[in-house]
Amino acid sequence: LRDFLLVYNRMTELCFRHCVCNLNYRLLTGREESCLDSCAARLVRANHRLMGAYVGLMPALLQRRAAEHGA
Repeated sequence: LRDFLLVYNRMTELCFRHCVCNLNYRLLTGREESCLDSCAARLVRANHRLMGAYVGLMPALLQRRAAEHGA
């Protein structure tokens, strides 16, 4: 849960800094909303790809560690 919250907070901050230019208004402009949507989507896709690679590599890493501890 902690890792999820760290990723979420970092993603939120990155997209906010990249997309929101004017803090004088309460609501986002259409351009800012569109930018935030695409920014979040890109980061979510990248995170899914990274997690998929991690899940794919994890069994081999655990097996190697177990072999090292057994030797």
